[in-house]
Amino acid sequence: MAVDAALIDRATGLRLRVPGSTSNLGPGFDALGLALQVYLDLEVVGAADDGTGLRFRFEGGAPAGENAIETAILDEARRRTLRLPSLDVHVRSTIPVQAGLGSSAAAIVAGLRLVHALCEDGDVGRLLDAATAIEGHPDNVSASILGGLTASSQGPTGVTSVASAWPARVRVVIATPRLGLATAKARGVLPAQVSRADAVHNVQRTALLLQAIHTGSLDALAAALDDRLHQPYRAALVPGLADALAYRHPTVLGAFLSGAGPSIGAFVLEDAGPAERFFTDLFARLNLACAVRTLDVHQPDAVRARVAPPVLPSGVSA
Repeated sequence: MAVDAALIDRATGLRLRVPGSTSNLGPGFDALGLALQVYLDLEVVGAADDGTGLRFRFEGGAPAGENAIETAILDEARRRTLRLPSLDVHVRSTIPVQAGLGSSAAAIVAGLRLVHALCEDGDVGRLLDAATAIEGHPDNVSASILGGLTASSQGPTGVTSVASAWPARVRVVIATPRLGLATAKARGVLPAQVSRADAVHNVQRTALLLQAIHTGSLDALAAALDDRLHQPYRAALVPGLADALAYRHPTVLGAFLSGAGPSIGAFVLEDAGPAERFFTDLFARLNLACAVRTLDVHQPDAVRARVAPPVLPSGVSA
């Protein structure tokens, strides 16, 4: 059976740009995400009905391990019973892999967006649900889809996510040591249960963080970034994390583990120099190669929200 010619037309020349992200932001474990100006760029340079499937060319070489873009494309096409045309796909990414900067989330979102574009489906809710189902949690994928600062939750009817603008004068210094840390390993050190005191601690600080950003009360960020649910357990896997969390400087609003690590982030007020020098000196003392860069946030077009349908009582229809 031939592929629909319209699919070939839609695919040829298709270009997608997906931002990377940092997540958790201290206390907001699996809930908060922040889109950053590092990107995965995907272009379909050729499409045909010749049955040869998907062919990828990665600028700078293919990343090790699974091709998450291809996996997402094939899973979504299968779910939609869509017969894909043969595609030549070129990929360029400035998002380091296994670094806690949302590389897998961006790849998943890119693959899903490609299929959604072929189907002329612009439903953000379906995209969020599909990406979260593959990734397992909504923090990074919501930031890559919506942009800005995202707060998300999962429920039986889907993902609810709200994105809002980030204050432009707050930049993000990211230090990425060259050691790679698989998310599965970083999750494996977390306890299955936590105390009520630790849970309350994080709920309070997540609420404080969001309110501090909303009101511009940036002095509250240092207190708001404190976490008890994941950073203390991952510190042994991330060289320099304890020193970074303790670092204080007038231009630095606070530090945090970026996602599952090993990247460490710091929010700075306009002047990134002190934080950049701190990270450079820290990893030099640890004798670890480290890339230090200052990033701006990939802002949303406006406040954006996706609200999952409510769970209705048995016997009640929407």
